[in-house]
Amino acid sequence: MNAAEQATNLELASKIATAVNLFKFEFPDAKSDLKPWNNDPETRELVDPDSIDIGFHFPGVSKSWRSRSVLIQIRFYQDPITKLRRAIGLEVAGFDHRGEVWRLSTVENWSFVGDSVPSPQVGNQLKQVCRHILEVFNQPGD
Repeated sequence: MNAAEQATNLELASKIATAVNLFKFEFPDAKSDLKPWNNDPETRELVDPDSIDIGFHFPGVSKSWRSRSVLIQIRFYQDPITKLRRAIGLEVAGFDHRGEVWRLSTVENWSFVGDSVPSPQVGNQLKQVCRHILEVFNQPGD
């Protein structure tokens, strides 16, 4: 679900802003997009209400990213017994004019898959950002 719609309280809005800042600190050319999904019925059917989705766009196709845009989906799980909600992983995808060109999941083995994956340096930086984002969303109090 769009990050802008998920920012329902000050603490969550602050964590979303921190995630954006963590990404932009490592990749300052990126422009953030807190509403990466269209607000139409077809898109609404595909959107996961248990995620916070943030887009980042680069000025042109980045050779090191091998994409023009990146979508980060922070996935959550709420334990039905304890009612604790925690981030369980991130799904990150890179897009160019053809659509999705690579994907990274922190839920599985933290490896990139796709036709043209980011450079090793960018890949390592992105994995580090993902670790920090998970830490931010799993801090007590949310």
